[in-house]
Amino acid sequence: MANTTLSLVPLHRNDLPIDTVDLARFLLGKYLVRDLPKGRVVGRIVETEAYPVGDSTNHAYPGRRAYNGSMFLEHGHAYVRLTYGIYHVINVVSEREGAGAAVLIRALEPVNGIEWMQMRRPGVKLRDLARGPGRLALALGIDLGFDGADLCTGHGLWLGAMGKAATPFAVTTRIGIARETHRLLRFYVPGSPFVSGPRKLLSGDPPTSV
Repeated sequence: MANTTLSLVPLHRNDLPIDTVDLARFLLGKYLVRDLPKGRVVGRIVETEAYPVGDSTNHAYPGRRAYNGSMFLEHGHAYVRLTYGIYHVINVVSEREGAGAAVLIRALEPVNGIEWMQMRRPGVKLRDLARGPGRLALALGIDLGFDGADLCTGHGLWLGAMGKAATPFAVTTRIGIARETHRLLRFYVPGSPFVSGPRKLLSGDPPTSV
């Protein structure tokens, strides 16, 4: 597996904002990393959605259940779920332990281990390898076995950063929900071709510094 030279530093729990919306913004420009025996698969996070406490579209809204238990862990853990019985998606748990909130990672820019991603998604263009929450989980081999994983360990499946420079972001309403559709809780890196969703949502949104 070919590797690009990256000076990634693992993100520790105290690096992560606790507030759900702040975390959704903070994660833009950071990296989701999957360590494999033959190398490292890395994607730069370019799109997120916040699902804060009290939001009726939040999977923790009904309270703790067997399927959403990892959402009530300390912030910085993974909440992985299966959607439509087919696709896995990964969220980063936010807020304090017991609160029940998370940030959905919606899209990655493939950076490292691209040929491994292409083996998992043969015939797919580079732009589309991890453009969307189901696609990125498939590209990185993320399944329910990672539900509840600590993303702050620096090994296995983890979050990393390169430097401390702020990443510009833009904001829109979220995608694919039927309630709370007015809330501006979807964040993305302006101009990135790896962002998912309707292109009309990506125009006319002035970027803001984090």
